[in-house]
Amino acid sequence: MSSRKQYLKEVQKEYLTASKTRKIELLDEIIKRTGLNRKYITRRLSAKTRWESIPRSRATRPREYGVDLIVHLVELWDIFDEPCSQRLITNIHDELDHLRDLGEIMVTSEQADKLKSMSPRTIDRLLEHEKAVRIIASKYDKKKKYPLLYQVIPTKLSDEWDRSKLGQIQIDGVEHCGASAKGEYINTISTTDISSHWWEGGAAMGKGQTRTVKAIDDNRCRFPFEWVEAHPDNGTSFINYVVWDYAKQTNLELSRSRPFKKNDNCFVEQKNSQNVRKVVGHVRYDTQRELIILNDLYRILGLYKNYFQAVLRLESKERQKGHVYRKYQKAKTPYRWLMDSNETPEEVKQKLLAQYEKLNPVELKRQIDQKLKLLAEVYKAKQSKLTKEVEEYEKIDTAKVTFSFDATSPLRLPTLVA
Repeated sequence: MSSRKQYLKEVQKEYLTASKTRKIELLDEIIKRTGLNRKYITRRLSAKTRWESIPRSRATRPREYGVDLIVHLVELWDIFDEPCSQRLITNIHDELDHLRDLGEIMVTSEQADKLKSMSPRTIDRLLEHEKAVRIIASKYDKKKKYPLLYQVIPTKLSDEWDRSKLGQIQIDGVEHCGASAKGEYINTISTTDISSHWWEGGAAMGKGQTRTVKAIDDNRCRFPFEWVEAHPDNGTSFINYVVWDYAKQTNLELSRSRPFKKNDNCFVEQKNSQNVRKVVGHVRYDTQRELIILNDLYRILGLYKNYFQAVLRLESKERQKGHVYRKYQKAKTPYRWLMDSNETPEEVKQKLLAQYEKLNPVELKRQIDQKLKLLAEVYKAKQSKLTKEVEEYEKIDTAKVTFSFDATSPLRLPTLVA
């Protein structure tokens, strides 16, 4: 309709000065182009037509409660610990004069009378904006468990690393909770060196600080070279005083990732996918037997990945006309990279060579497959046991017997007493 009005507005200039014959021709042409009614077109093309609507001025009542009064209302609301309007109006009536005498709130007599004359509904309306602001602020101002420690430990981005320096370790945790994060389950502590891509993994039950540090220390002892810096993610399982004390005792520089920025830990995140998820899957592991098998598996898997699995390292990345062109170095295993690097001490190279000569990749692969087969069998046995307990529970007639809860049952299902 707006396009038709624009068309009629342009034709009106010619229509008002045209002869009668020309006006008939113009009307026929307009009907043909727009499909509008002839009478409607003649009314719209008359000289009295106004094309721009004049906005009507609305009559508004003067504000009874201004911003200066809302400020004092918020102040009173804070003094009495943010009560509801029904309770706040009682406090205003009872305590406002007393607070004025004490000099705690500075309001005039006129403002005091207005505050006392407010209804609960008016108080809710005047405080609506302040409440909304505080709700939004509370969502983005969540207090961390260790606020001081988060300020002490610096953040480090992925492009700030010296990739030729040995011993800079990124650390991350991989949860094996399956479809539910309820209860206690096994977590893999994954560690990798950013220059050599040497990887070690260890399993720990739960996310306890002491268990996490023990898994980190076990991984550190299996590395062939000394750690210089540890860089975990932003979770509280890594950023705590237990890990902080461990870093000080072992002379480690400690840095962390930014919240919700996985790219800050990109090297170990890639290893999580390739060395953990791809190998052990996404199912739930939460028993002691599975923990032992996983730790045995990671020791063998570390040897296999570090000595016999080549890694591609990015050399350069360039963007041209919307396409990203990446150039990679020649693929090398972490072992070969350490042997060729000038950063690796000679004694470390001798130790690596002695270890390499004892290893058989076929035998390592065979042992990995055996461990994975055993892990799958233990997982299936656990699942069948849970299924059996559920089936037995469904057969019980709850109207005739009483129950007690067995703490050793994985599902905490009730067992028959009498």
